[in-house]
Amino acid sequence: MASVDELFEAAKAIQAKAYAPYSRFKVGAAIATATGKVFAGCNVENAAYPVGSCAEAGAVSAMIAAGESRIAQIVVMGEGENLVTPCGGCRQRIREFAASDTPIHIAGPEGIRKSFTLDELLPFSFGPDNLSSP
Repeated sequence: MASVDELFEAAKAIQAKAYAPYSRFKVGAAIATATGKVFAGCNVENAAYPVGSCAEAGAVSAMIAAGESRIAQIVVMGEGENLVTPCGGCRQRIREFAASDTPIHIAGPEGIRKSFTLDELLPFSFGPDNLSSP
Protein backbone atom coordinates (compact mmCIF):
# COMPACT_ATOMS: atom_id res chain seq x y z
CA MET A 1 0.00 0.00 0.00
CA ALA A 2 1.13 3.56 -0.64
CA SER A 3 2.63 5.36 2.35
CA VAL A 4 1.21 8.49 3.93
CA ASP A 5 4.29 10.35 2.65
CA GLU A 6 3.53 9.26 -0.93
CA LEU A 7 -0.07 10.39 -0.56
CA PHE A 8 1.05 13.71 0.92
CA GLU A 9 3.32 14.35 -2.08
CA ALA A 10 0.56 13.38 -4.53
CA ALA A 11 -1.95 15.67 -2.78
CA LYS A 12 0.56 18.52 -2.72
CA ALA A 13 1.35 18.14 -6.44
CA ILE A 14 -2.30 18.03 -7.50
CA GLN A 15 -3.26 20.89 -5.15
CA ALA A 16 -1.02 23.18 -7.19
CA LYS A 17 -3.15 22.36 -10.25
CA ALA A 18 -6.49 23.25 -8.62
CA TYR A 19 -8.68 25.71 -10.50
CA ALA A 20 -9.83 28.19 -7.86
CA PRO A 21 -10.00 31.66 -9.45
CA TYR A 22 -12.88 32.81 -7.24
CA SER A 23 -12.00 31.63 -3.73
CA ARG A 24 -8.28 31.19 -4.38
CA PHE A 25 -8.59 28.27 -1.94
CA LYS A 26 -6.84 25.30 -3.49
CA VAL A 27 -7.37 21.77 -2.20
CA GLY A 28 -5.73 18.51 -3.22
CA ALA A 29 -6.67 14.96 -2.27
CA ALA A 30 -4.89 11.67 -2.81
CA ILE A 31 -6.40 8.23 -2.27
CA ALA A 32 -4.55 4.97 -1.74
CA THR A 33 -6.51 1.87 -2.66
CA ALA A 34 -6.24 -1.56 -1.09
CA THR A 35 -4.20 -2.64 -4.13
CA GLY A 36 -1.65 0.14 -3.53
CA LYS A 37 -2.62 2.43 -6.38
CA VAL A 38 -2.78 6.19 -5.84
CA PHE A 39 -5.38 8.52 -7.33
CA ALA A 40 -5.44 12.28 -6.89
CA GLY A 41 -7.90 15.09 -7.48
CA CYS A 42 -8.12 18.85 -7.01
CA ASN A 43 -10.98 21.26 -6.58
CA VAL A 44 -12.38 22.88 -9.71
CA GLU A 45 -14.46 26.02 -9.28
CA ASN A 46 -17.04 27.39 -11.69
CA ALA A 47 -18.60 30.84 -12.06
CA ALA A 48 -21.92 29.11 -11.33
CA TYR A 49 -20.76 28.12 -7.83
CA PRO A 50 -22.80 24.95 -7.28
CA VAL A 51 -21.30 23.42 -10.41
CA GLY A 52 -17.75 23.22 -9.00
CA SER A 53 -16.27 20.01 -7.65
CA CYS A 54 -14.23 19.10 -4.60
CA ALA A 55 -10.76 17.56 -4.61
CA GLU A 56 -12.01 14.40 -2.91
CA ALA A 57 -14.70 13.95 -5.57
CA GLY A 58 -12.06 14.21 -8.29
CA ALA A 59 -9.87 11.60 -6.60
CA VAL A 60 -12.81 9.23 -6.14
CA SER A 61 -13.80 9.66 -9.80
CA ALA A 62 -10.24 8.89 -10.94
CA MET A 63 -10.22 5.78 -8.74
CA ILE A 64 -13.52 4.52 -10.14
CA ALA A 65 -12.48 5.30 -13.73
CA ALA A 66 -9.41 3.11 -13.20
CA GLY A 67 -11.53 0.17 -12.05
CA GLU A 68 -10.75 0.44 -8.33
CA SER A 69 -13.41 0.73 -5.66
CA ARG A 70 -11.93 0.51 -2.14
CA ILE A 71 -10.21 3.37 -0.34
CA ALA A 72 -7.49 2.27 2.10
CA GLN A 73 -6.52 5.79 3.21
CA ILE A 74 -6.70 9.36 1.99
CA VAL A 75 -4.82 12.63 2.42
CA VAL A 76 -6.66 15.95 2.04
CA MET A 77 -4.45 19.03 1.74
CA GLY A 78 -5.63 22.59 2.19
CA GLU A 79 -4.14 26.01 2.73
CA GLY A 80 -4.09 28.29 5.75
CA GLU A 81 -3.80 27.49 9.43
CA ASN A 82 -7.14 25.72 9.93
CA LEU A 83 -7.74 22.02 9.37
CA VAL A 84 -9.30 21.48 5.95
CA THR A 85 -11.43 18.39 6.43
CA PRO A 86 -13.70 16.93 3.74
CA CYS A 87 -17.06 18.66 3.43
CA GLY A 88 -20.19 16.71 4.35
CA GLY A 89 -20.83 15.63 0.77
CA CYS A 90 -17.28 14.36 0.37
CA ARG A 91 -17.44 12.48 3.66
CA GLN A 92 -20.45 10.66 2.24
CA ARG A 93 -18.62 10.04 -1.06
CA ILE A 94 -15.69 8.54 0.84
CA ARG A 95 -18.12 6.42 2.90
CA GLU A 96 -19.39 4.75 -0.27
CA PHE A 97 -15.94 3.26 -0.91
CA ALA A 98 -14.33 3.04 2.54
CA ALA A 99 -14.67 1.25 5.86
CA SER A 100 -15.53 3.18 9.01
CA ASP A 101 -11.94 2.83 10.29
CA THR A 102 -10.36 4.20 7.09
CA PRO A 103 -7.70 6.81 7.96
CA ILE A 104 -8.28 10.33 6.64
CA HIS A 105 -5.15 12.44 7.04
CA ILE A 106 -5.54 16.22 7.02
CA ALA A 107 -2.50 18.10 5.74
CA GLY A 108 -1.14 21.57 5.25
CA PRO A 109 1.95 22.61 3.29
CA GLU A 110 4.23 21.55 6.16
CA GLY A 111 2.86 18.00 6.45
CA ILE A 112 0.15 15.95 8.12
CA ARG A 113 -1.64 18.01 10.77
CA LYS A 114 -4.14 15.49 12.14
CA SER A 115 -5.55 12.09 11.29
CA PHE A 116 -9.10 10.88 11.78
CA THR A 117 -11.01 7.74 10.96
CA LEU A 118 -13.98 8.06 8.65
CA ASP A 119 -16.22 7.17 11.60
CA GLU A 120 -14.85 10.14 13.55
CA LEU A 121 -15.71 12.51 10.70
CA LEU A 122 -19.01 10.84 9.79
CA PRO A 123 -20.44 9.06 12.85
CA PHE A 124 -23.57 6.95 12.55
CA SER A 125 -23.23 7.11 8.78
CA PHE A 126 -25.55 5.74 6.13
CA GLY A 127 -23.87 3.61 3.49
CA PRO A 128 -24.17 0.69 1.10
CA ASP A 129 -24.60 -1.80 3.94
CA ASN A 130 -27.81 0.00 4.97
CA LEU A 131 -29.31 -0.91 1.60
CA SER A 132 -28.30 -4.58 1.65
CA SER A 133 -31.06 -7.13 1.48
CA PRO A 134 -31.94 -8.74 4.83
